[in-house]
Amino acid sequence: MCRRVQRHTDDLRWETPVPRVGLCVLRETGQPVTSVYQPMACLVLQGAKEATIGDRHLRYDAASCFIATVDVAVTGQVTQASSERPYVVTCLSLDHQALAALLADLPVDGRFADSAQQPTEAFGVAPVTRDLLEAWDQLLALLDRPEDIPVLGAARERAVLYRLLQGGHGAMLRQVAQADSRLSRIRQVIEHIRRHFDQPLRTEVLATIAGMSVPSFHRHFKAATGMSPLQYQKSLRLQTARRLLSTSAEAARTAFAVGYESASQFSREYARQFGLSPSRDAALMQGGSWRGGALI
Repeated sequence: MCRRVQRHTDDLRWETPVPRVGLCVLRETGQPVTSVYQPMACLVLQGAKEATIGDRHLRYDAASCFIATVDVAVTGQVTQASSERPYVVTCLSLDHQALAALLADLPVDGRFADSAQQPTEAFGVAPVTRDLLEAWDQLLALLDRPEDIPVLGAARERAVLYRLLQGGHGAMLRQVAQADSRLSRIRQVIEHIRRHFDQPLRTEVLATIAGMSVPSFHRHFKAATGMSPLQYQKSLRLQTARRLLSTSAEAARTAFAVGYESASQFSREYARQFGLSPSRDAALMQGGSWRGGALI
């Protein structure tokens, strides 16, 4: 599997001929990178990575699989990589409709009968299984036989999702696939925040969207994302601002574009998040000293 990925990229490749499959090969460790992960499963084939989400610290390597079922703000750092043994990882973007359709076809499993009422955890690391590796290997094999993708791609993706549902992430995946679970309702709120991140947001309105009381909403939102709704919104604003600054946007104008009313507050929070002032970071990015994008 490792060799197959390296045959098809020597860098970060979010899109491949196989729908929703991404690849990454890195030959050196680096500094922490802050980004927003969309729903995905990440399988490390070689090397290791550490990630911080809110107040949780995770490590995943070739013995484990990382999953995020909602958009989460992650600060990640590859900790094991070299030219001889690069960091090699493949990811599968999660299709919630495909998960829901698969779940509808499965027999009721008593282990997960009350999964809709379990804690609203939306990300985590679990051990890989041989069944999962075999299913994922078959999915990656389509990279070598692209003419097979239209016929076999959906079935092989479904097999990977099935093995994920059977593993340590099963309860979490079942939650997000069930329309009225707590996690699905938090996901609806996250989608609302992402659409309106540059506007003032009232907690009462977000709690209403989730169908929860304000205290219950706060508790479940933090369990899902590792941060409060306002911290989550701020993270989205700063990530968007950095993308704007990587081209030719001016710092004060960028601050107002992402919803800040104070340019000085924006500069303080930007420097706290990324370690540099907006203007200094923009100069480095525009000078080619920065690689954009999340490292899966």
